[in-house]
Amino acid sequence: MKKLLAGLFLSILVLALAACGTDKKEDANSASDGEKTDSKENVTLKVGASNTPHAVILEKAKPILAEQGIDLEVETYTDYVLPNQDLESKDLDANYFQHIPYLELQIKDNGYDFVNAGGVHIEPIGIYSKKYKSLEELPEGATILLSNSVSDHGRMLSLLEAKGLITLKEGIDKTAAELKDIEENPKNFEFDANTAPEMLVQMYENDEGDAVLINSNFAIDNGLNPIEDAISLEDKESPYVNIIAVRAGDETKEEIKKLLEVLTSKEIQDFILEEWKGAVVPVK
Repeated sequence: MKKLLAGLFLSILVLALAACGTDKKEDANSASDGEKTDSKENVTLKVGASNTPHAVILEKAKPILAEQGIDLEVETYTDYVLPNQDLESKDLDANYFQHIPYLELQIKDNGYDFVNAGGVHIEPIGIYSKKYKSLEELPEGATILLSNSVSDHGRMLSLLEAKGLITLKEGIDKTAAELKDIEENPKNFEFDANTAPEMLVQMYENDEGDAVLINSNFAIDNGLNPIEDAISLEDKESPYVNIIAVRAGDETKEEIKKLLEVLTSKEIQDFILEEWKGAVVPVK
C-alpha cells in the first residue's frame, strides 16, 4: 500500500510539474509576442523643404504623424535645385517646395522620374517696390526685375497681364510664357530676368529696379509680409499649387498618403491661415 501511495504521489507530482512547465512556456511565448508588438518601430519619412513656409508647416504636422507611426525628418533647403537632386539620389523620400509647372520643367530638363503626390498650398507672388506705392505709379520705361528661373516667367507675366500692365500673345500656354511672348507693353517696361529667385528680396532691399516680383516663400523667409509690403499680389485662384513630389511609384506608399492626409487636414489648414493671414493659402 505504501508503494502504491508513493507511486500515485509521484505521478501527481510529475503531472503538476509538467503543467507548470507548460504555463511557463505559454507565459514566455506571451511575453515574447508582447515584446514583438511593443518593439514595432515607427516608419521614418525624410522630406526636403524650403525654410518658410514649407518646413514650418511640416514641423507642425510632425507630432500628428508621430501618433500615426511616422517619424518625420525635415531637411531644409535655400535653393530650388538640390531638393530634386536629393530626391533622385534617394537622400530624401519626398520634397515639398515646388509648384506643378516647376516640377514639370524639372522632369523635362533632367529626366527625373517624379510624380505629384498631392497639393498642399498656394503662395501668391507679389510685386514689390521701394519707390512706388501702387502699380499705377510705375513710370514709362520702368525696370521690372524677374526671377531667372524660366519656370517662373509664365506665372509672373500672367500676373502682370492680370494687373493690366502687359498683354500676352493669344493662343499661347500662359504657364509657359516667356518674355518674347509679350504682345503689348504700353509703358515700355524694361524686364530684367537675371536674378536668382532667392536673391530677389536682396535686390528689393537694395532698391534695385523700379519693381521686383518675389515668390512669397522667399519674401516671408526674409521678413517681408506679402499682404502688407507688396504693392500688388497674385489672386488666390492661382494654379501654382505647392506640392509633395516623390519618385514614381512612391505615391502609393502608406506613409506618403498619411503625410498628405495630415497636410490637408483642417488642423493644418487652420494653422496655415492663422500663421500667414492669407499670404499662404491652403488648397482645400
